[in-house]
Amino acid sequence: MVYVALLRGINVGGKNKIDMKLLKQTFEQAGMNDVVTYINTGNIIFSYKDHSKIKLSTILGEAIQNEFGMQIKVLIRSIDDVKGIINAIPDTWKNDKNMKSEVMFLWDDMDDESVLMNLAIKPNIDTVTYVPGAILWSVDKRNITKGGMSKIVGSKLYKQVTIRNVNTARKIYELMQAQNN
Repeated sequence: MVYVALLRGINVGGKNKIDMKLLKQTFEQAGMNDVVTYINTGNIIFSYKDHSKIKLSTILGEAIQNEFGMQIKVLIRSIDDVKGIINAIPDTWKNDKNMKSEVMFLWDDMDDESVLMNLAIKPNIDTVTYVPGAILWSVDKRNITKGGMSKIVGSKLYKQVTIRNVNTARKIYELMQAQNN
């Protein structure tokens, strides 16, 4: 099975620095196969046969702790999980000079549509959708400060997500598909 490990909070703002080549080696030493990293923010595609996503998260979190001395949250999603999320993103959504579009991958204990009730969504500004495993958000960059979703930072929910822009999420899925063939 092909998976992606999404690490929360590494190589952001000069904190929790981890070299991707060393991280790849750490995953390989933990028994993961066909390990590929994508950009510096902790996206690791790999294959593995035997464990559940929860068990893989534990194994990889412990491997990172042992190798780098950091407690990093590791979210595991299968290729099927990511496919469902990617298919729900409108084709017109981009992350570019005019539009900010993000995938907020949810930890399992927060993965429910009711999570939307805790968000300060401004319907005329924010476009927000729940899909199993994630919250999808898009906003015109001219309206970011007027939108409600920017207020997620510092909230309880913010600590239960790891965010990737839609361009990155699409590329992760593309890499997973290439490995699945």
